[in-house]
Amino acid sequence: MNIKKNLGWIIPVAIIVVIVLWAIGGYNGMVKMDEQVQNKWANVETQYQRRADLIPNLVSTVKGYAKHEQQTLEDVVKARSEATQVKVDAENLTPEKLAAFQKAQSGVSSALGRLLAVAENYPDLKANQNFLELQSQLEGTENRITVARKDFNDTAKSYNQAIRQFPKNILAGIFGFEKKSYFEAEAGSEKAPKVEF
Repeated sequence: MNIKKNLGWIIPVAIIVVIVLWAIGGYNGMVKMDEQVQNKWANVETQYQRRADLIPNLVSTVKGYAKHEQQTLEDVVKARSEATQVKVDAENLTPEKLAAFQKAQSGVSSALGRLLAVAENYPDLKANQNFLELQSQLEGTENRITVARKDFNDTAKSYNQAIRQFPKNILAGIFGFEKKSYFEAEAGSEKAPKVEF
């Protein structure tokens, strides 16, 4: 009789313990994944900051050779300034905030593209070792940005899948884990650019 009484409360307690342990493990797993997303976002920001830090040196190098290209130089400086003003918190990566960040960074990319195109008109500048080194660092940074964005998207995808799959979606809802946004291709990037000579 005592064994039946003991089993009567042991089984519900065991079930509760299993559920609590599962919830703790699930919660900790989601926290770990959320931290990974934040880390990957920090890597993206680091690479964009690296690019922003290269711009003043590049502009100053070009300025010495291309004095009458003042508007292009000002556009690069302005785009850099605007891009560094857009801050996005990794905890709050909404599609709108990510789009604003991406738009500001696209402005920098566009201005830099125009600056490098201007440099083609100045053979002395193209031969300048400092310019060549800065251009190489900028190209390397653009590649790092691409890799960091891809890593961020991959990590955000894993996180989003984890918090949306049953039964973890229940825990995610209870503890407030929300879906993270992705970097997306810019509008019109699916069309090949038109090149004219």
